[in-house]
Amino acid sequence: QVQLVESGGGLVQAGGSLRLSCAASGRAFGAMGWFRQAPGKEREFVAVARWSGGTTYYADSVKGRFTISRDNAKNTVYLQMNSLKPEDTANYYCAARFSWSRDLSLGSSQLYDYWGQGTQVTVSS
Repeated sequence: QVQLVESGGGLVQAGGSLRLSCAASGRAFGAMGWFRQAPGKEREFVAVARWSGGTTYYADSVKGRFTISRDNAKNTVYLQMNSLKPEDTANYYCAARFSWSRDLSLGSSQLYDYWGQGTQVTVSS
């Protein structure tokens, strides 16, 4: 049974940092990424990493502030979020895809096969 379990969300002041984790079980994936959804808004792409190799893609809104990384031994992907802003407040979802594709740079949620339940990040001003 495939499971993606997120952790690490919470409340932080603007300018602060958080690190989200997503532990995958049940099978191996070619790509894992993060999306976020704020109340009343559509789910939006944040970042994605290729499981083998160093390829990553980021949304323009988080470039230079967020870093996606992975620990192959733990089958876990991380999202280090620095210089957080109130507009980063959202429910953050982990997503996984069976295989890597350059189309993942387009940020479409339809390209992913599995999703986690989400973890809330709230940034206060």
